[in-house]
Amino acid sequence: MENYSRLIESIGQQRDKVIEYQTRMTEIPALGPDNGGTGEMAKALYLEEALRGLGVTDILRIDAPDARVPDGVRPNVVARIPGASPRRLWILGHMDVVPPGELSYWKTDPWKVVVDGDKIRGRGVEDNQQAIVCGLLIAQELKARAITPDLSLGLIFVSDEETSSRYGIHYILKHHPELFGADDFVVVPDYGVADGSSIEISEKGQLWIRVEVLGRQCHASRPQEGRNALVAASEMILHVRDLESLYADVDPLFQPPCCTFVPTRHEENVPNINSLPGKDVFYIDCRILPGISHDAVLASVQEIMEPIAERHSVTVELSTVTDAPASPATSPDSEVVRRLSAGIREIYGIEPHCDGSGGGTVAVGFRDMGIPAAVWASVVPTYHLANEYSLISKTIGDAQVLARMLFD
Repeated sequence: MENYSRLIESIGQQRDKVIEYQTRMTEIPALGPDNGGTGEMAKALYLEEALRGLGVTDILRIDAPDARVPDGVRPNVVARIPGASPRRLWILGHMDVVPPGELSYWKTDPWKVVVDGDKIRGRGVEDNQQAIVCGLLIAQELKARAITPDLSLGLIFVSDEETSSRYGIHYILKHHPELFGADDFVVVPDYGVADGSSIEISEKGQLWIRVEVLGRQCHASRPQEGRNALVAASEMILHVRDLESLYADVDPLFQPPCCTFVPTRHEENVPNINSLPGKDVFYIDCRILPGISHDAVLASVQEIMEPIAERHSVTVELSTVTDAPASPATSPDSEVVRRLSAGIREIYGIEPHCDGSGGGTVAVGFRDMGIPAAVWASVVPTYHLANEYSLISKTIGDAQVLARMLFD
């Protein structure tokens, strides 16, 4: 275990490199076109350059065509470092980030890193650059110390995680399944709790529904001549929670342990105050427990909305934006969970436990292929918030845990 001890010790001394990697990546606003950006190419090029600079030679870029971005493709970076065994641990992070939102809520420029003791603040530093930095630190120190681990290491830095993963991990798994061996396993550091005790082995299904209400527009001074789509939609929104009693199953693996049905986005209707809107559109985010039919949920939404539409003399049309049923759970007794648990005990001195998540991660694609995948990180959940931050000490500790998994 001499090589392992050397690796863990050297990773523990990399505070300055954590700050350097985070600073460089945060300066690159890797926003996908659905989030008003130009894609992830600049960030991918930086990561390729960084990996080559570390001495990693087996680097593959997998480009998914997307005409909406200037480069015409969404890049995905794959890097491999051989170990004594061809069996590979894959560490997966995503390059894209979400927009900063209302800038007045930020204490500092979201695209410039600010270091305050152990905290490092900026858009993307936690979601998901902490994961990317963990992979870079392990690769860096394996190469710098000329250490050959027992298992091979694979790093995957994907695009498009924040919207659909269509141009990211789903594209890779569809077009390059040969990358993954039957005995490989995956860790996705994209979910967790502050002390690192939670290992996510299952995710709820995601069903995003677009609800379009059609009435008749008219002048607001003569409402009797129109059919107010906004009023009808408002009543529909209030009845979305009726789904909770229809789908009241509980699974203690998840928190909350039930399905959730939440009205979220609302599209702009008429641009002026003095027109009664004839069209109104809103969206429902459904997080559905494994085993519950998404088609049944969609049918239930229709049954709830139709009587309301009839009362208001409007029509309602439903369409799905995302329909991703829950994947088979990773076994708590799987190799990936056993190795990850051992690393957490050794590095952090705590006893981990398995749980489920209502959020979606790229682990789903691997589980659908039968490849064991665990989602884990030591993070304070500031993702998607203003003043997002990551802890430098946790980045280093997590890298040490993941490095421990490479050794028998």
